[in-house]
Amino acid sequence: MELGLVLEGGAMRGMYTAGVLDVFLDHKIKVDRIVGVSAGALFGINYLSGQKGRVIRYNKQFNSDKNYMGLLPLLREGNIVSTKYAYEDVPRRFDPFDDEQYQKSGVPFYAVVTEVKSGKPDYVQINSVFEQMDTLRASGSMPFVSRAVKIGEKEFLDGGISDGVPFQWLSSQGCDKMIVVLTRDMEYRKKPMSPALTGLYSRKYPQIAKQLRGRHLRYNRTIETLKQWEKDGRAFVIRPSKPIRIKKIEKDPDKLQAVYDLGVHDAESAILLLKEYINKY
Repeated sequence: MELGLVLEGGAMRGMYTAGVLDVFLDHKIKVDRIVGVSAGALFGINYLSGQKGRVIRYNKQFNSDKNYMGLLPLLREGNIVSTKYAYEDVPRRFDPFDDEQYQKSGVPFYAVVTEVKSGKPDYVQINSVFEQMDTLRASGSMPFVSRAVKIGEKEFLDGGISDGVPFQWLSSQGCDKMIVVLTRDMEYRKKPMSPALTGLYSRKYPQIAKQLRGRHLRYNRTIETLKQWEKDGRAFVIRPSKPIRIKKIEKDPDKLQAVYDLGVHDAESAILLLKEYINKY
């Protein structure tokens, strides 16, 4: 039997996930497999490296830098988050990521990406963060504000386009029960995307356009299924206790901190029930 951990994306709503995972580190919560989507992958790796506080620290420090995230990197690189600054300089020099400790954890970690030609999800095991940084970058490459990332002969975008909450996939990998961390509250339901926006991909990436048009339907069905799994005891869900109001590229450190603090609060509130769930497992 295996216990899995699923981490939803959501750009800077991922500060919520960072808060939850830091509480997991405090309470030594252990799992057998992890899958992360977009920000869930980018921030979730710090759970296995054991670097409590790193996610909120570097986002508060660097997000407000116009060369790190925003219009300038979008105009220069075609990416709203700078590839070199965010994926090379910060993790290797300015706030080093502990890839050695990550690898020593021995816990399989998968990042979800969307292959642009087929529009289908791919679930890639990250054995080394530094060696597979492009895969993590692809998982977090938000549509419309990011270029597709070429890996081998294929190109990829944000994993949330095709599988935003991959608990069913993780179940197929042998996880009998799982913890799912969402970044949307109980009442949230995704709405259809503007046809004008999805149409931007119609010529170059028609399957991506198709996925975006139906994304709200798939996501809402997925959440309904997850609620049933939660009721049946197959999943333990931690979700925001109130709606998160934050920009996708939020730069205000106080707002980032508030979302992180909400994650800490909700995880601490749920920790006793979570431990009971794990012990039953």
